[in-house]
Amino acid sequence: MSIDVLLNPKSVAVVGASRTEGKFGHTILANLINGGFQGEIIPINPAVDELLGLPCFPSLSDYGKEVDLVVLAIPRSTVKAAVEECAKVKAKAVIITASGFRESGAEGAALEQELVELCHRRDIRLLGPNCLGCINTEVKLNASFAGNMPKGGGISVFSQSGSLSSVMLDLLADRHLGLSKLIDIGNKADITGVDILSYLAKDEQTKVIVGYLEDIATGKNFVKAAEEAATRKPVIILKSGTTAAGIKAAASHTGLPASADTAYGAVFKRSGVIRADTFEALFDFAQALSMQPLPKGDSILVITNAGGPGILAADAVEEAGMKVAELDHQTEILLNAQLPQPVSADSPINVLGDADPEHYAAAIKVAQADPAVDAILVILIPQAMSQPAETARAIAASIDGSKPVVATFMGGSKLLPARKELTAAGLPDYENPERAVAALKGMREYATWKERPPRTVTRFKVNRRRVERILSRRQRNGRLQLGEVKGKDVLGAYGFQIPQGALASSTEEAMEIAERIGFPVAMKIVSPDIIHKSDLGGVFLNITNGESVEDTYDLMTLKIRKKVPDARIEGVYVERMVDKGLEVIIGMTRDPQFGPMLMFGLGGIFVEVMKDVTFHLAPITEQEAIQMLKSTKSYAMLQGRRGQNGLDISAIASGLQRISQLTTDFPQILELDINPFIVGNFGSEPVVADVRMTLAPLLEEK
Repeated sequence: MSIDVLLNPKSVAVVGASRTEGKFGHTILANLINGGFQGEIIPINPAVDELLGLPCFPSLSDYGKEVDLVVLAIPRSTVKAAVEECAKVKAKAVIITASGFRESGAEGAALEQELVELCHRRDIRLLGPNCLGCINTEVKLNASFAGNMPKGGGISVFSQSGSLSSVMLDLLADRHLGLSKLIDIGNKADITGVDILSYLAKDEQTKVIVGYLEDIATGKNFVKAAEEAATRKPVIILKSGTTAAGIKAAASHTGLPASADTAYGAVFKRSGVIRADTFEALFDFAQALSMQPLPKGDSILVITNAGGPGILAADAVEEAGMKVAELDHQTEILLNAQLPQPVSADSPINVLGDADPEHYAAAIKVAQADPAVDAILVILIPQAMSQPAETARAIAASIDGSKPVVATFMGGSKLLPARKELTAAGLPDYENPERAVAALKGMREYATWKERPPRTVTRFKVNRRRVERILSRRQRNGRLQLGEVKGKDVLGAYGFQIPQGALASSTEEAMEIAERIGFPVAMKIVSPDIIHKSDLGGVFLNITNGESVEDTYDLMTLKIRKKVPDARIEGVYVERMVDKGLEVIIGMTRDPQFGPMLMFGLGGIFVEVMKDVTFHLAPITEQEAIQMLKSTKSYAMLQGRRGQNGLDISAIASGLQRISQLTTDFPQILELDINPFIVGNFGSEPVVADVRMTLAPLLEEK
């Protein structure tokens, strides 16, 4: 059933309406009346006959008519009976403001589930519990205990926190941004972020969607809804619970366990969600995206009347992964003819401290016509000769809407009139260059996502039946850890290049295998109880003759039995040595909400010390796989520097795609780690040097 009736009701009843100011029931009723809602408003309170000029009824049944929306401003103990009465008057939606449900423990969770089941049986949509309510400025509906009706506009907000919903309303007002809709989803017992995204994506009044989330309970549905919404309009989300303390607090607040933050980052990247890292950034992004067009590239022109702030801006641009615009020669000529100081090709353009409004306007007009400029950041520092308000008006008048323009008027109370001028003209204004650049970066990342080609996931020819046999046999036997031998069997069936080798259970077998595959060889201990073989002396490389094979076999098994006497030793894997190359790590960990999360990183210190790894949600396209590689700090090493040849990046991308297909085909694979994956120059096939996997146990049949 649609949630439209929640935001566009023809009648609203307030159960628990109160004459006492400060109580939820009084505030919600007053907000409905004062907000100008044109539908019928029905106060419900058995103790009074009239409230705020409206006839009051003892109960919903006494009202005697059907009601679209019922707001329950009553204690938890009376909520269940009230919901049952909502069903009798054929209510289509109900808002529960009371707390003390799932977030309070098992008893509250059980009651919450009862309410959900009751509402589902009667086709009632439930918002909350433990929520602020909702607002729709289009129909002047303020069914919440927030403040007064906000100014109408194109930004819609949804939140998992009532207190932060109130803060969001204040910030919108402070920045003179208009609201379309606000929905506080609270415990998300029925109506979730997925429902809200799906609704707002199609809502014509909503131009930008802003959200605050503590958890996502339906991962795959969220990805689909977010991607569909982001295709139509910007979606900006602040996800809290990113640290160990935050995750614990989020679980306490919502009653749900939180997913790993890396998973959320990968999900937002895949679905086109613009992720805000701070509450401040949430509205920095909303301001820019609701007021300005998207940039067509990442070249940012900085116009300033002071050198220092211009340098800060240039630093921020480069640190954000964008570039300071280099002006066309003709643009230089035009600017030098109109500005008091010579302009060089690479901005910032310094119009000097005594610049009058016309200088700013001239610089913007000329820069907008330069194809090398994708966005403009205008900085003003108030000096004795400055005319901030007049400059703001001149800037606004010079903008043609072809490229995003953001402003940084740095200072305090002297700039308030100028900031009002900027806001009135639809120009985002930020207190410092770093925030302005961050907003431009968010805009550019969203534009890049929108420009992406259609997603086409490659399906490779593989031996799926072989993998099915291997995995099902291991699950039946309860052997859920796959080491190098079986792991390479699985990967070989999915098209990975595996060095020639075999498992030996004696020195004679080891020597025979080595002679057959050819020297030099590597020898590795095989044991389900040993994960890090090298640390225990379980790996020997570059063995060049049969005598060394015999000695190595005896020495390795003796050492391991002494160091790990209880380890089950299955034998020694003898494998032909592979050519040298760069060692990378590719793998997968299965998130309980979102499914397979693919991982890539360079080996050695890049993973262990620098934590330079990247994640992406499976299934993955070739373009997304290559983008994973580009997003790492160590990508330059893959391309080759200082005379070194670059590596075969497309081959690494192919490996990630094959893992994506494997782990999508077999959900029982919980973890997969190819380390190292040895990559050579263009045209050479990457080789799996080592691998391990973890499987899920078989579920018991009921």
